[in-house]
Amino acid sequence: MTDNDTRGSPYAPHTEAETAAMLDAVGVDSEEALFDIPSTVRFDDAFGIDPEGEREVRRDIERTLSRNEDLTELLGRGHYDHYVPSLVDHLADRSEFLTSYTQYQPEVAQGFLQALFEYQSVLVELTGLDVANCSMYDAATALGEAATLAQRVRSVSGDRVLVPAHLATGRRAVLENYADGADVTVEAYPMADGAVDTDALEGTMGEDVAMVYAETPTVRGVIEESLSTVGDLAEAHDALFCLGSDPVALSLLEEPASVGADVVIGDASTLGLGRSYGMGLGMFATREDYLRQVPGRLVGAGEDDSGRRAYTLTLQTREQHIRKERATSNICTNQAWVALRTAIHAAWLGPDGLVELAEDCVRYPQDLAARLDEIEGVQAPVHDRHHFREFLARTDQPATAVAADLRDQGYAVHDVGEHLLQVCVTERTAAALDGFVAAMAEVAP
Repeated sequence: MTDNDTRGSPYAPHTEAETAAMLDAVGVDSEEALFDIPSTVRFDDAFGIDPEGEREVRRDIERTLSRNEDLTELLGRGHYDHYVPSLVDHLADRSEFLTSYTQYQPEVAQGFLQALFEYQSVLVELTGLDVANCSMYDAATALGEAATLAQRVRSVSGDRVLVPAHLATGRRAVLENYADGADVTVEAYPMADGAVDTDALEGTMGEDVAMVYAETPTVRGVIEESLSTVGDLAEAHDALFCLGSDPVALSLLEEPASVGADVVIGDASTLGLGRSYGMGLGMFATREDYLRQVPGRLVGAGEDDSGRRAYTLTLQTREQHIRKERATSNICTNQAWVALRTAIHAAWLGPDGLVELAEDCVRYPQDLAARLDEIEGVQAPVHDRHHFREFLARTDQPATAVAADLRDQGYAVHDVGEHLLQVCVTERTAAALDGFVAAMAEVAP
């Protein structure tokens, strides 16, 4: 194709002469010379894998997977195993959803855009706030974005962000990465019996606090009872109040807007995804006052030129492909397909089903803690509070040894302290609790 030739693919714009000129300008002879790939990992046109048929591949995979331990996982701390109906897989696996990228062309993405709009609507209803975006990478990045939003919208002279002492390590680490680039200081405030120590928090507050973060349930499963007090303290110091939760918990607990929350973040994949130990879905909801400061994508509803309801990504002047370095965030894509799964699961449950699921998340840990508390050498729950999905149990024996013995019996729990275990139960593991209690009675004394 010549320089003046308009034929050919618009996605291969460089002619051989243009490529040669660019290589000459940077002083290399070929495009390959731009990349320093060690010979040990460089592809040499042969994988060295013998070809096999489908039956043989399935056999090899099954043999590999059979080496995994057969454990009943009573693990939580941010990763929860709720039953995901097959309907979610069947609908979300449709090709028009799987092959869709960011929905910048509304004329060909109305179905997906409507699903994302419904996802946003679910979050708005659960939080009581005005605006929700159509997802972040995960809860940790949503928290980081909340901190940088606080800097932009609050007229404070300082840059302190206060977080609870009981906070998932990964979430704190991601927040500090965001804070480092934004010149924000992250500080922890004390907890009392697993919840916010409001007196200590009040003593920590100051006019230089940009944001206060609290969670319900906490990383230890405690339902936070002092959210209104936290909200009042934040408002009194003109600080943003950010609340961490999830859609299942929010269907039963206090509405964030009613306790003064300005932003709600968390992992929305407790619906639709199941336990993945990595991938998540960051939810982000806030007040309409901050609409133009919301990071990530927003789906809006309007009408086309025929008067029909239509959906589109809106207010894109916040984004980096338009504002560049002045953008509200550098989120380059989102978890749209996971958000779709969450929306489908929420619709399948309906309001009553969602509340019933949340009630189970209160009842199961309450019943299990009571049974464990009857075992010699075990105290449960450690915190004299209401719990959601999970709780701490104190063991007279070293927790590491008890957890190892439980593993030998086929049960996995978290060892979180010298004499502290954390146990999580959902409807997926409720049937295994008799065996777990028997195993604990055997190994704990």
